[in-house]
Order: sequence, then C-alpha cells, then structure tokens
Amino acid sequence: MPDRALANRMLILNTIAFTVCFAVWTMYGVLGAFLADKQIIPISKEQLGWLLGAPILTGSIMRLPVGLLTDRFGGKPVYIGVMLIATLGIASVSFATTFAHLVISGLIFGMSGAAFAVGIAYTSVFFPKEKQGTALGIFGVGNAGSALTTLLAPLTLQMLTQEGNQLEGWRTLPLIYAACLFGMTILFALLTKNRVTEGASQKTIRTMLAPLKSVRVWRFGAYYFLVFGAFVALAQWLVPYYLSVYGMSLAMAGLMASIFSLPSGLVRALGGWMSDKFGARTTMYWVLASCVVLFALVIAPRMDIMSPGEGVLAERAGTVTQVGQDRVQIDDKSYALKTARGSTQTLSSKGSSLSEGTLIFPRSQSWQEPVVEVGQKVRKRELLARGVTHVYFQANVWVFTAIVFLAGIMMGIGKAAVYRHIPDYFPNDVGVVGGIVGVIGGLGGFVCPILFGYLLKLTGLWTSCWLLLALISVICLVWMHVTILKIAKQAPATE
Repeated sequence: MPDRALANRMLILNTIAFTVCFAVWTMYGVLGAFLADKQIIPISKEQLGWLLGAPILTGSIMRLPVGLLTDRFGGKPVYIGVMLIATLGIASVSFATTFAHLVISGLIFGMSGAAFAVGIAYTSVFFPKEKQGTALGIFGVGNAGSALTTLLAPLTLQMLTQEGNQLEGWRTLPLIYAACLFGMTILFALLTKNRVTEGASQKTIRTMLAPLKSVRVWRFGAYYFLVFGAFVALAQWLVPYYLSVYGMSLAMAGLMASIFSLPSGLVRALGGWMSDKFGARTTMYWVLASCVVLFALVIAPRMDIMSPGEGVLAERAGTVTQVGQDRVQIDDKSYALKTARGSTQTLSSKGSSLSEGTLIFPRSQSWQEPVVEVGQKVRKRELLARGVTHVYFQANVWVFTAIVFLAGIMMGIGKAAVYRHIPDYFPNDVGVVGGIVGVIGGLGGFVCPILFGYLLKLTGLWTSCWLLLALISVICLVWMHVTILKIAKQAPATE
C-alpha cells in the first residue's frame, strides 16, 4: 500500500478510535448529572465535581507513560491496551451502588483519555513535518466524542429509564459504551499497522524524559490546561449548568451543551490548518485574547437587585402639607418624585415584552418613595423620599449559548495550535512531549470541575466558573506575551 494511502487510513482509524474513547471519557458528564438530579445514588454538588474529575485524572496522569510506551513500542499495541482497560472500567459502572464505586470505576475507564497521547504520536509517524499540523488537527476532531455523549446519552437514558418510570434502566448505558469501545478495539486490531519512531527503541527512559527540562514544554502545557482542560471540564459541567440555571430537561441540557462541544471538536482540523498557514504563535494570540473577552462576557449572573438610589432632600425647613406618589409638598414648596414605570416594580415580570427568554441586555429603572407624612416637621437637608433602583439581568440563554459556542470554537482552534508546536521543537520526542502537555491539559479537566463545585458552594453563583476561566486566560496570555518579548530580544528569528 502506498505511504499516502496508508497514512490516510491510519489517520481515519486513529480519529475514529479517539472519538469513541473521548465519548467514553466524558460519559459522567451526563450520567453523573442524571444520578445526582434523580438522587438514585446520593451525590452532592461538590461530589459531582469529584465524580466528573475522576476519569479525567486517570486519563491525564497516564498520558505521559502511555506516550513513552508509544515512542518505544509503537501506537497499535498501546492503543489496544488502553481501550481494553477502559472497556472493563466502563462496564463496571453498571454495577455501582455507591459514590465510591462510581469514582473507582471512573478512575479505571478514565484510561480512555490517555488515547490522545497514543494517537498524537502514532499519527505523527505516518506524515511528513509539513503535513503534521493538518493531520493532528484532523485527529483532534475526536474531541467531538464529548458532543456525541452530550447529544445521545440523555436520549438513551430517557429511553432506557422509560421516561423516568424505570430509573434502574440507567445501568444499561455503561454496557452500551463498553460494547462500542470493545468493538472499536477489535476493528483497530484488525485494520491498523504498527510503526515505531526511528531510533526510539535505543533511547533510555532518562533520554526520553530529557525534554521535560525545557520550560517551553511547561508553557505549552499551561496553554493546554486552558484550551483542552477547561474544554473537557465545560463539556461535562455545562449539562448540570443548564439543568440548574435554566431549568432545562436532561435531554435539552445535553443538546445545549453539545452546541459548545461538537463545533469545538470539529474545528480542531481548522486550527491545524491555521497553525500551518499563519503560525501557531499568531493563532494562539488570537485564541487566548478571545478567551479572555468571551469568558468575561458571561461572568455576570442572572440577577434581580433592589438598591438604594438618588433620594430627595428638603431644601429648607418646614411642614409637610401634602404627600403623593409623584410629589411631596413642604409649605409652599413642591418636590416632584420619580415614579416607577408600569403597574409593577418588577422588570422581570412586567409585561409580555419582558417575558422569559426575550431580555438580552440588563434593564433598570429608578423611582422615589416618600418617607414623610402630612403634618410632619422637617429640617433642612432632611430626607423626604428615598431612591430605589431596580436592576434585572436575565442572562438570556440564547446569548449565553452563542458566547459559549464562540468560546468553544476558539478553544478548538487553540488545541491544534498548541500541538502544532511539538513536532517543530521536539521532532523525535513527540510522544513524550505530547504526553506531558496532555497530562497538564488533562489535569485542567480534572481540577476545573472540582474548583467549579467549590466555587459554586462558596459563592452560590453558577457563573463563578467563568471568572476562574477568565483569570486563567489572562495568565496564559500574559505569560505568552512576556516570553515572546524576551525571545524577540535574544533571537528574533527563533522561539
């Protein structure tokens, strides 16, 4: 078979296998939310964060050793081993009766997340350097596996539980995932060809780990913590987010979450092409700057606030002779008051034009309420009417979803841009470097849901997660800019 045809076949099989593995890896995003919502197995909000993070932890930590094994033995045997272990783990979820059992099973099937490190190295050996950005971008489309889970798992659960009438039917879902993953393992074993990086078998462990001394590796890892780790976290967190913030059904919440995760996975191929065309550095500048802006836009929570406003003070001493909603009379001096518009003072329910789902921007109005009575003696500068300001922000679901959609697009492009650097700077250590970058990024997928859960408990605000992500985006952007300025002074032609 010609090298080009073989390379394309391997890319397709790698991508499909990674898609299935990624769908398995993020299954708890839907199943965990379902179990917590129905309290079939008691799970608190903080525990939900730990549950979502359990598979991500294993998948992240195992990326480095899996990357080392791939460089040494080739991708085929390692990929098969990863999928078989994950199959056993996902099947065991079906028998879980406690939170601890769910976590342990999640740690086992989380091995599926390590498939990324295998696929990156395994794909790279079949393509020349100038084609690797596009090839790795196409491989990264497998991230869309999370969207398949958020789209199909809620509908499958609905069917398996007979619209919620037979809740124990959820136990079939993990078995379906296990069957799909095992089937993919068989196909992979039959149709793929192994290839080892030239010279890899002569390398010692110490030599293979040498790139970890480079600060550049850790900087790439920080970028990946945001564009991949946060992506994985949000792909799962958005399901309970839509359930709680917007009161949606599980199926609708899964559909809305997939608007974030599906395009983000598919656009990764575009990110690879852009990185080849415009350079990974330029692409990352746009990605990080966009993330700062987009995450900042969704920090404001849904709110309905009453706050003190501008009051009315007496210009001179006197006696109150008249009090009305629109004015207060002091002797011969009349003070006009601002009244509330409409029949109520609640912007969130004051007419069809302000009904749920129609407010895009914050609305506010102010009015003044008398605090004096007829016959009362008042002194100069005494308060006659207090001011009231009412602010209502709906956090419109469609505006929110559009912003999250754009954030997902930029994160998808960023994932490809980060990995486009690796074959250039570490051509003989793609597996190792890809593994450690994947570990750091994957740890973002583990840490972020846990932090989201604790921030939610601490602040009571679901939007606190966006504040955290905006802060991480700023840190990455500043680090990148400062580093590149230093590099430009030392050697303008290199990074």
